[in-house]
Amino acid sequence: MSHELNQLRMEHLDKSLDPYKALRKRERPSQGWLKSIREALGRTERQQAQRLGITGPSLHKSEKAEAEDRITLGQLRKLADGLDCDLVYALVPRQPISEVVQQRARELAVKEIGAVTHTMALEGQRPGDDRVRRQIDSRAAELLRERWSALWR
Repeated sequence: MSHELNQLRMEHLDKSLDPYKALRKRERPSQGWLKSIREALGRTERQQAQRLGITGPSLHKSEKAEAEDRITLGQLRKLADGLDCDLVYALVPRQPISEVVQQRARELAVKEIGAVTHTMALEGQRPGDDRVRRQIDSRAAELLRERWSALWR
């Protein structure tokens, strides 16, 4: 994939994930969303189970599984639908993807240029810090123009 296409795709994804960043700081209710919303609606387990066409104990187990992060997305989607809710699912990177990719390219560049610089230093030919920084910047930019899958080897 071309550098421009990678860049465009990365920027688009970063932008589309922006609205979810604020949600990362919000915690799920300790008893889980299913039980919290059901109780806020004033429905008993039995009433909700009937609405879903399942048994009360089955609903209880599902609510508990959700609170303990053991529920499947499919099951959660079905139960959310029974509460007239939509399941919104997203992975929200801790850093913008663009920063992760650029940081990785820089790490590799530092490693590669550092190895060469070390060898040159042993031979008494180490370039100045400014030159090393420029070489690192140049190599990082070069890595970003290549296939990004090579960044993760």
